[in-house]
Amino acid sequence: MAGLAATLGSGAMTDSISNIKDADLLFVTGSNTTEAHPIIGLEMKKAVRRFGAKLILLDPREIELADFAYLHLRQRPGTDVAVLNAISHVIIRDSLANVNFIEERTEGFEAFATSVREWTPERAEILSGVPAQDIVDAAYLYAHARQAMIFWAMGITQHTTGTDNVKVCSNLALLTGHIGRPATGLNPLRGQNNVQGACDMGGLPNVFPGYQPVTDEAIRRKFAAGWGVELEHLAPKPGLTVTEITRGVLEGQIKAIYVMGENPMLSDPNLNHVAEAFESVELLVCQDIFLNETAQLADVVFPAASFAEKSGTFTNTERRVQMIRPALAAPGQAWADWRIILALAKRMGAGWTYTSPADIFDELAALTPQYAGMNHARLADGGIQWPCPTVDHPGTPVLHVGKFTRGRGQFVPIDFRPPAELPDEDYPFLLSTGRILFHWHGGTMSRRSPGLDAIAPEAEAEIHPTDAHTLGVQNGELVRVFSRRGSVVATARVTRRSSPGMIFMTFHYAEAAVNLLTNDAVDPTAKIPEYKVCAVDIEKFTPPVNKEILNEPESIFTHA
Repeated sequence: MAGLAATLGSGAMTDSISNIKDADLLFVTGSNTTEAHPIIGLEMKKAVRRFGAKLILLDPREIELADFAYLHLRQRPGTDVAVLNAISHVIIRDSLANVNFIEERTEGFEAFATSVREWTPERAEILSGVPAQDIVDAAYLYAHARQAMIFWAMGITQHTTGTDNVKVCSNLALLTGHIGRPATGLNPLRGQNNVQGACDMGGLPNVFPGYQPVTDEAIRRKFAAGWGVELEHLAPKPGLTVTEITRGVLEGQIKAIYVMGENPMLSDPNLNHVAEAFESVELLVCQDIFLNETAQLADVVFPAASFAEKSGTFTNTERRVQMIRPALAAPGQAWADWRIILALAKRMGAGWTYTSPADIFDELAALTPQYAGMNHARLADGGIQWPCPTVDHPGTPVLHVGKFTRGRGQFVPIDFRPPAELPDEDYPFLLSTGRILFHWHGGTMSRRSPGLDAIAPEAEAEIHPTDAHTLGVQNGELVRVFSRRGSVVATARVTRRSSPGMIFMTFHYAEAAVNLLTNDAVDPTAKIPEYKVCAVDIEKFTPPVNKEILNEPESIFTHA
C-alpha cells in the first residue's frame, strides 16, 4: 500500500473534480463541503440534482448536504471507524465485495475480513448511534454503485484516530474496487487554497519535496547534490510537528520559531498552552500580510505579499498545479515570500542565485519526480495534475489506474479506539469545531471584510433545543463554554443541526477563541490534534457590569 498510503498521506484526491458529475454515488464523511469547499459542494449538488447521483452523508450534524443526501448517517463524533468497519462487515457478509478486484489488485484481505467479522451493524449502532439498518443500506448502496467516490476532510483527520479513519476509508474502496477509475477513488479535500502545494514542496517535518523521506540516505544525497550542500547538513531524523514545537519550547529544546502565513495563536489547540510557549520563546519571527494574534507577540515581523500580489504556483486539492500572477502591486514594504527568504538566506551566508519563482520551480522539478515534466512555460497554458514525469506528459487526472505504486493495495485491519476525551459528570457535553461559509480559518483576512463580518459578526455556540431548555438558554443569549483548558463566551444558536449533548463552534473568532477549549492530544502517526472532540460544559452567561471584554486572556485574543 506504499503508493496509495503516500498519496493519502499527502492528502491528494485520487480523482478529479470534473468527474464528480459522472459518479452514481458520493460518500461524504467528515466534510461540511458546501461551507468549507463551496466549489466542490456545487459539483456535488449538481451531481445529485442534475445527474441523479445518490449521496451518503456520514456526519453528526444536519449540514446543508443533508438536504441532498439519499441517506444521512448521524454518528457520534469520534465513532467513524465503528461505522465504516460495520459497512465493510456487511459487504463481506452479504457477498457484495468485488472479488476480481480483490484477487487481482490487493493483498491482506483475509486478515482484514477476520478483523471486521465482529463489527456487526448492531455493535456499531451501540457505539455510534447510527441505526443498524442505515448501515446495511449504506453498504448496499456503495457496493452496488458502478462508480462511487469517497470524500472526506478534517472531520475525519482531526482526531487522535485520524490515520485510522483514513485507512478504513481506503479499506472500503479496495473492498469494492472503487478506485483507479474515473468517478471513483479516495478524495480528501484540502482545507486551504495551497495546502496541497505546501505539502508537495516538503512543508512537512519528515519529507523532502515530493514526499521523499528524509530517512532515506539516497534521497538525502540527491538533495544535497541538487542544493549544493554537504550531506551532513541534511538531518536524517524527522523534525517536529506544530504541537511538538510548542512542547519543545516549554521544555527548553526550541529557542526560535519562524511562522509564515499561519496564526498558531488562534488555530492551534489548547491556546493557553500555546500562548505560554510563544510568549516565552527566545526569538519569534512572523512573515504575514497582517499583524495577527501571533505576530503581535513576534520579535521580528516581515511584511509579506498576498496571493494577489505575487507570482508562482498553487497546487489545489485535485493535484492541479496552476500559475498565479499578480493582480496588484504589493503595498508598502511588503515582499513576496521567496524574496524575503532569499534575502535572509544571503544575510546568513548562503550563495543562493534564484532570480524568479521560475528558477525555484525548475530546481524543484529536477529533484521531484511527480513535478519533473512541469515548468512555468508549460503551466502558463493551463494547470497540470501531478504526477507529470516528463515534459510531454499530459498530467494524471486519475491515480492508481491499473496498478498501485507498490503493486498491490494492502488492506489494513483497524480496531475502534475512542477519542482521547469524552463527556463526563464535570464536562457533560461534547464539543466539535469547524467552519462556516462566510469566514475562513482564523479570520485574519475574512474578518477584515465589512461585508462578510456583517453577515457573520459574532461567535456562536450551536446547542440543541432540548439542552437549551434544560439550561434555561434562549436563542441569541450569551453562554459560557468551558473545558479543562479554558473558557469562552459566545452567542447561543439554538438549532437541531447539532444532536442533543453536542456543542458546535467555529474557530474564526479571536474574541471567542474556541481553541482555548480544544484538546492538544494528537494522532500518534500523523500528529494531528483532536480538534473535533473534547469534553465541555455550558452555562447561561450574564456579563459583569464593569467588564467590556468577556474572554481571557484579553491581550492575546482580542481581535486586531
